[in-house]
Amino acid sequence: MSVVIVIAIAVAALAVGLAAGFWLPPHGRRPGKARPRAVRSILLPFTGQAISRRAFEAAVRLAKAENATIMPAYLARVPRNLPLDSPLPAQCSEAMPLLETIEQRAVSQGISVDARIARGRSYRDALRHLLEDEHFDRIIVSATDSPRVGLSADDLEWLLEKVPAEVMILRPAPDDVRLISANGAGARS
Repeated sequence: MSVVIVIAIAVAALAVGLAAGFWLPPHGRRPGKARPRAVRSILLPFTGQAISRRAFEAAVRLAKAENATIMPAYLARVPRNLPLDSPLPAQCSEAMPLLETIEQRAVSQGISVDARIARGRSYRDALRHLLEDEHFDRIIVSATDSPRVGLSADDLEWLLEKVPAEVMILRPAPDDVRLISANGAGARS
């Protein structure tokens, strides 16, 4: 009789475990649906003629490890007196050489690249439009000490609070001023 009770308890425990989703197959791996989804795209937004070398290197390392695509995105501000889809030749002439430099460096390391230019009334607005149109698994943003360069502290806070993706904010050490720019291999600010 005690063997029957032990078997009944084991069957009941197994049923409860299956219902709760705690069962693992004998090989110890989770079923396909329960496995975490692999990172497929890494957004690397920037706003000027250079990007932090540390942020770029972090994106490349993660893309290699996760077989992901790096998506560098220039965030272009459109003046309020112009329609949002207006041509921005000055900003594009600033962005395209850096996008090409990023692409060449990443491709030379075996990383796929899919560049973007996002438009908005502010950098945050451009980023918001980009995030509404596309899905990114991870976002790597370079923070600066200067309130006039790049995304502001408020923009970074918004990113952390509102964006349903893994966000990595990277601020290099104060003495690390290495940048990647279109006109130099390792420009310094």
